[in-house]
Amino acid sequence: MEADPRAALLDEVEQVRLAREAWERIGAEVGRRIIGQSEAIERLLVALIAGGHGLLIGVPGLAKTSLVSTLSQCLDLSFNRIQFTPDLMPSDVTGTEVLEEDRATGRRVFRFAKGPVFANLLLADEVNRTPPKTQSALLEAMQEHRVTVAGVTYALPEPFVVFATQNPIEQEGTYPLPEAQLDRFMLAVRMDYPGLEDEVRVVRETTGPAPAAIQRVLEPDRVLLLQALVRRMPTPDYVVREAVSLVRRTRPSDPTAAKAVKDYVSWGAGPRAAQHLVLAAKALALLRGQYAVSPDHVRDLAVAVLAHRVVVNFHAEAERVTAVDVIRGLLPEE
Repeated sequence: MEADPRAALLDEVEQVRLAREAWERIGAEVGRRIIGQSEAIERLLVALIAGGHGLLIGVPGLAKTSLVSTLSQCLDLSFNRIQFTPDLMPSDVTGTEVLEEDRATGRRVFRFAKGPVFANLLLADEVNRTPPKTQSALLEAMQEHRVTVAGVTYALPEPFVVFATQNPIEQEGTYPLPEAQLDRFMLAVRMDYPGLEDEVRVVRETTGPAPAAIQRVLEPDRVLLLQALVRRMPTPDYVVREAVSLVRRTRPSDPTAAKAVKDYVSWGAGPRAAQHLVLAAKALALLRGQYAVSPDHVRDLAVAVLAHRVVVNFHAEAERVTAVDVIRGLLPEE
């Protein structure tokens, strides 16, 4: 007997409702520890359920590390943190083979000792403080969800997501991420100083009694179900075309590029940006309890998905025009 399509539709509606409720509960739980960063929390959840990775950019003291750690507790995901430093080696990320002796037989064998990358949620703290050789150790993990050591490939646990932090104001002792690695991040979240009342609340609550433990909201299996649901979210063709058109307009060689792009941009976003923009828009619609993707979802995420992929030229630097300014100039005025 064939399944009733109406039952499948009702199940999808229920899944969307549960996703919205989960986001509200997660926002409330994380908000007890992280104050005044609701947009950053939403963006990280978008990356997570869209199956992508996130880059947190902000000056020290804005709770970037605490945000990721709190989110992992709320989602009941295995969590590891790597503090990236100039002396970090690739094997410190992926793991290495160690020589062990079997006491019963006296035989020596190699055993693979897993590195911290083997976790559902990996925090790459200050990722730009380690040299490119070690930064590249994350490339295969981020793209293929696996690592290869000594010719043997090991699968990473699912779901797998990397949230990295980066300090934008320090230049000494840093190694800027190459464009190829930046492109692996679905979105970049730029965290700013909190407002006055939020900062007063931060100081008051962090200098008082220890806060209550974070309650678990979602388990790994539930996160995987949400990731599958994101893929099934209806996306009208005109929305996909708008996302692709927006990405193409970031390229100075494209006929549709605006004057600001031709004047200030060296390299625009590639095709992966359009893929990530549509996936992130689907995830945002799901978190907001909506049943289809609209152009508003694409526009809401345009800066987060595109700005870190756009390379501005020296004219932009001289006139203090940033990639964020360029992307905002491509969006329709509200």
